[in-house]
Amino acid sequence: MCAGALVLARVDRLVFGAKDDKAGFAGSLGDLVRDPRLNHAVEVESGVLAEECGALLRAFFRERR
Repeated sequence: MCAGALVLARVDRLVFGAKDDKAGFAGSLGDLVRDPRLNHAVEVESGVLAEECGALLRAFFRERR
């Protein structure tokens, strides 16, 4: 859903830290944001502070359970 919104909004660049191997569609599970069949492609930079971002997400979801 977010990947589709990025394409439809014609966002130029996406920068993120932690990939979502189970549901991510910006280079993880799929790559909708760079699909050549679409009329817009998003430049993607991933892995920025990946360990720190992953730790924050794990801690957040651990507290939610």
